[in-house]
Amino acid sequence: MIITMQDYEIIRRKFLIEKKSQRQIAKEMNISRNTVAKYCQGNCYLGIRADYQRNASIMTPDIIQFIQKYLHDDELEPNKKQHHTAKRIFDRLVDEIGFCGAQSTVRGLVHKMRGNLAEAFVPLEFNPGDALQIDWGECYVWLADKRIKVNIFCARLCYSCAPFVICFRKQNTQSFIEGLIQAFAFFNGVPRRVIFDNARVAVKKGTGKHAICQESYAALAAHYCFETIFCNVRSGNEKGLVENLVGLTRRNMFVPVPHIDTLEALNKLVKIRCQNYINTHKVISRQQPVKAMLLTDQQHLLALPMRPYDASQITQCRVSSYSTIRFSTNTYSVPVKYTGQTVAVKAHAEFINIYINGVMIASHIRNYRRNQQILQLKHYLPLLERKPRSILHAKPVHQSLSSKLMNLLRTTTFTDKELINILTLCVEKGEPAFWQRKGEFLTSHTIKPQIKDTVLVQPVNLVDYDQLYQKGAVAQCKIQV
Repeated sequence: MIITMQDYEIIRRKFLIEKKSQRQIAKEMNISRNTVAKYCQGNCYLGIRADYQRNASIMTPDIIQFIQKYLHDDELEPNKKQHHTAKRIFDRLVDEIGFCGAQSTVRGLVHKMRGNLAEAFVPLEFNPGDALQIDWGECYVWLADKRIKVNIFCARLCYSCAPFVICFRKQNTQSFIEGLIQAFAFFNGVPRRVIFDNARVAVKKGTGKHAICQESYAALAAHYCFETIFCNVRSGNEKGLVENLVGLTRRNMFVPVPHIDTLEALNKLVKIRCQNYINTHKVISRQQPVKAMLLTDQQHLLALPMRPYDASQITQCRVSSYSTIRFSTNTYSVPVKYTGQTVAVKAHAEFINIYINGVMIASHIRNYRRNQQILQLKHYLPLLERKPRSILHAKPVHQSLSSKLMNLLRTTTFTDKELINILTLCVEKGEPAFWQRKGEFLTSHTIKPQIKDTVLVQPVNLVDYDQLYQKGAVAQCKIQV
């Protein structure tokens, strides 16, 4: 019989007010006397059932002692990847002592003996201007109609939760340092501490509080006067704010997947979206909006140095006879007038700049592939003017012009001077300018005729020639005799 709340009230009333015995109440209500006894005393009430706990008889003290030993061995082994699983403990019990119980029984006991494995965290609070957390993430974008993976550098002020994001094609020391410099400029100040993991772009060796910084990163920290805090290994909770920012950035700033022409345009778009987040967002755990808290943050940040840190990798190279320099397995062009001279090369995360006597003479988008030639047509124009017959076969021309334009140049009777004029126009105003003026260049020229029919070659009768040859040979023999 199911006891309702009304039955419970009647039992309590008959026992306390009407002073009836438990036997009498059970008889009148036609229910068990044990049930009446349970509710008369008020020791329990409806909806609450006693906990059911029963120890498996198969788990004898000897079995429990074996399991405790296995778990103790795990505590002595620092590599957690080689600790016992519940299944491995079950297998050892079967093999070593002939255990005949169920695997689920062992799993339950092991879980109980290990206790709560979920890690607990302490809520953190930061003062204004105190700390900045940084981290890397990855996402895909359509860059110039090509789907590529970009590395997103994420930074977040710990007090205001204000974000900064910038994209790089490669995650290396230059991009890491340039990302930090850009973040400081975006926030218009420097926090006293920067919290980061143990990535090799910043750490030479060691981890956590024992980490030793790379020289370039140590120089950056000295220039901007901040302290570096490296997290412990596999402790993303120590920089949880920026860990959340990586996911937030990927789901919001890169959805839908951006279609954009250049990396510079992509970073401008991302920067605008960071600013929109600051202007409109409020973190639930914060009392004020991000924008208001960022103003407080900025009042406590350290001032930026008068001169930004130079994050480039600098080296010297000699210009080859092909008017190129070599850097990191790749060759980059310079103007032909500098052939044979020594130049300074400054490699940034996304650009390669080339200098002579402090003046920049060439700039290229950095190529991260190996053994590539990156040639600019404008660097070779003076040489092509002197050697116009090489125009249609010159590699800088092939790299700079589309296959459509190259086909037109091959099939049209342009003079050398006209070819140079076309190349100059493409260098100064871009190839679209030529197509707008195509009619001017083709007015006085015709397309080279192309042979479409097969040329028939008539066979030659050489019989007469053979007879004359034989007569000549016989006459020569008679003269010799």
